[in-house]
Amino acid sequence: MKEIEKAYEAKKYEDDIYKKWEKSGAFSPKKVKGKKPFVIAMPPPNATGTLHLGHATMLAVEDIMIRFKRMQGTPSLWIPGTDHASIATQNKVEKIVAERGETRHTLGREKFLQEVHEFVKKSQNTIRNQVRKMGSSCDWTRERYTLDSGLSKAVSEIFVRMYNDGLIYRGHRIVNWCVRCTSTLADDEVEFKEEKTKFYYIKYGPVVIGTARPETKFQDKIIVAHPDDKRYKKYFGKKMTVDWINGPIEAAFLADKNADPEFGTGAMTLTPAHDFLDFDLAKKHKLEIVQIIGQDGNFTDVVGKKFAGKSARASREAIVEILQKKGLIERIDENYVHNLSVCYRCGTPVEPLVSEQWFVDVNKPVIKEGDKKVSLKKRAIDVVKKGKIEIIPDRFNKIYFHWLNDLRDWCISRQIWFGHRIPVWYCHSENKKPLCAKPIVQVKAPTKCPGCGSNKLEQESDTLDTWFSSGLWTFSTLGWPDKTDDLDYFHPTAVLETGYDILFFWVARMILMTNYALDEIPFKQVYLHGLVRDKNGKKMSKSAGNGIDPLDMIDKFGTDAVRLSLVIGTSAGNDFRLYEEKIAGYRNFVNKIWNSARFAFMNMPDNKPHKFLKSHIKSHADKWILTELQNLIKEVNVDMENYHFSEAGTKIYNFTWGIYCDWYLEMSKGEHMNPAVLLFVLKNLLKLLHPFVPFVTESLWNHLETGTMLISEEWPVYDKTLVFTKEAKELKDIMEIITSIRSIRAEKGVEPARKINATIYGGAKTKLIITKESIIKRMARIENLTIAPKGEKLAKALWKYVNGINIYLPVEDLFDISQEVIRMQKKYEEINKKAESIGSRINNPNFVQRAPKELVEKEMKQHQELLAEMDSLQKQIKELQNLHN
Repeated sequence: MKEIEKAYEAKKYEDDIYKKWEKSGAFSPKKVKGKKPFVIAMPPPNATGTLHLGHATMLAVEDIMIRFKRMQGTPSLWIPGTDHASIATQNKVEKIVAERGETRHTLGREKFLQEVHEFVKKSQNTIRNQVRKMGSSCDWTRERYTLDSGLSKAVSEIFVRMYNDGLIYRGHRIVNWCVRCTSTLADDEVEFKEEKTKFYYIKYGPVVIGTARPETKFQDKIIVAHPDDKRYKKYFGKKMTVDWINGPIEAAFLADKNADPEFGTGAMTLTPAHDFLDFDLAKKHKLEIVQIIGQDGNFTDVVGKKFAGKSARASREAIVEILQKKGLIERIDENYVHNLSVCYRCGTPVEPLVSEQWFVDVNKPVIKEGDKKVSLKKRAIDVVKKGKIEIIPDRFNKIYFHWLNDLRDWCISRQIWFGHRIPVWYCHSENKKPLCAKPIVQVKAPTKCPGCGSNKLEQESDTLDTWFSSGLWTFSTLGWPDKTDDLDYFHPTAVLETGYDILFFWVARMILMTNYALDEIPFKQVYLHGLVRDKNGKKMSKSAGNGIDPLDMIDKFGTDAVRLSLVIGTSAGNDFRLYEEKIAGYRNFVNKIWNSARFAFMNMPDNKPHKFLKSHIKSHADKWILTELQNLIKEVNVDMENYHFSEAGTKIYNFTWGIYCDWYLEMSKGEHMNPAVLLFVLKNLLKLLHPFVPFVTESLWNHLETGTMLISEEWPVYDKTLVFTKEAKELKDIMEIITSIRSIRAEKGVEPARKINATIYGGAKTKLIITKESIIKRMARIENLTIAPKGEKLAKALWKYVNGINIYLPVEDLFDISQEVIRMQKKYEEINKKAESIGSRINNPNFVQRAPKELVEKEMKQHQELLAEMDSLQKQIKELQNLHN
């Protein structure tokens, strides 16, 4: 057996081990006919730089899933890749070129995109190395990128199919617009930030309207109230002249049930071009829609010369001043708090604007279901409702359904350069006027217009929403639209593991798109992990200075320790806390694994047994540890199958540290060593640990000189023939004796090295105790041990009763009775003083009436606990005094 180093240094082993795994082909599964595979499509990190803790959590959890299934003999595929992340990546590169005094417009589309592609190449190399650092056993031979040629083909293909099916259309509709990114945003790309601002109550003819944005009201010419609102019935259908920002305008009064009589004055004016509800009402009543704010956030010409071209938001105070001079401001609420909608990428306030964009119709029936057709939205709801897709934890079902029920047509066009350019071409004449009204929509670029034969074609300048391409991830990565063997065998995937924060962004869209393209689900389960928070439960961020870089932690503590800290103590869908001390604690556990294996290796004979036989089982300790191991295997298998990774990891941790190291290895020292059982338990333990801590376990496995790699070994299977219930129970009695003696020693402050005397009356278990005398003496630090079936109660000795066994420890071996009495009396006085202080407070009527209820209850509970502790001390002091006398 190879000589093993005294200490485990992760840096010495991890990179070499990963290279061996990758070179061995263990990451690439073989297709086995008739055997269902286990497949995960890795959520692709954005091609914008480095991995964060969310990625690290995802990689740790998914790698546990994959390694477990692979060792079970299931063909297991984990597809890696990166997302081009159009807006985020373009923004990043725009900042880089800005440092050189350039903009994307000064560079031009072609040169700017070259800069982006170079940036992405460098970022991808960084990300690949970081994914490897986490020990991720993904199949690099199948690595994909959402903007590679194959996936670009898939994106164009599905766009064309959806367009031909009438699911994709171009139209003027109100959208979320970011003036900083100069692009549209999907509804779920809009975040909300609480803001304190002013709320204005403005006189508008016979009504008072309320708004936080008076600058949007320039062209408001329609007043709306509920048809049953008696206050305004006399005005419905009438027109009137009202004084307004730029002078008198003609306004009309309209009745509509969408108006809320209970909100404000019950009347409102419509701003159709800059409010989603108002836009829908304007379309319903066929009203004129006039845009007063442009895509740059500035006023358009329709507001008049004074404000045209100026920032709409910056002009607010000037507009309010005009209204005040006209006497139209009734009052201003200076402390109005509302949720301001902002861009999820740059934090700029979102401007609702009417714009011509490309949309996916989520309500059009198009997917065949028996003799009828259903919409994308309905199918996406049904597959979860009917249990075809399971969301873990299931409390997120409600959120999923709520989001989908409120889903409007999906705006998929973006006014940026980086991304999948929409596969649409327009036929133009020399002066850019359309020759043919119908656009050309096809996968490959046309050479001429099929309508008129003109070769003056121009491609749509907009690109597609990133989530449109990533929505195809599970099947486009397997070769779709081509009918490949990979697609046929590996799809649908088994599970999507991701953070709950992108349930709407990505998960729902994958379900929408896959059901349309393949008429099947993309995955059978969705496992949602929580967000990582700091030691105090606060969200980690650069600005707060509480972030943790997973790569820094790997460099300091090793990958295995980082992985454990991201998994143990966590559960699906719940946020969890991470801090350096927690990672350091798991580094200690990794060292414990190494040291325990090193002890076993050092005690192995040169002719160590290569195959474990039941004839190798000799002692109670052997049968006990084998029983405990089988129980562990049984429980861990259930936990792993149900994705209870924290529970599985905790059980393996407790077995390794407590049962295997603290008990079995200690029992095995000296004449009780059984190399065959020791090696068998160690091998199985390394297998169970491997999905959680792959590097240290693979390194130790290499020292076993089996000629195999642990990553490809078989997962332990429960074997009831290795369960010895009677013998295991008997040994637990011996362990209880040792634990009881250790407990008394610790309680009385006996030095660990000091040996004491003991008397044990074992009753029916006396013979068993006699056979284990040497173990008891060694592990409980006993000098002279008297063992008998029964006997008289010993004077001046501490007594402990355990499972029918009486244990006596002479007091003189443990401590000086008189000194112990003095110590306990002093402790009693300290507690009594504290109890009197609290008692005076809780007996004071003023305190009880004025203090918070929670504080009063806390004080009363603490007082009761102190009284109970005092009572216990009094009894102990009395017992010691009796012993002394």
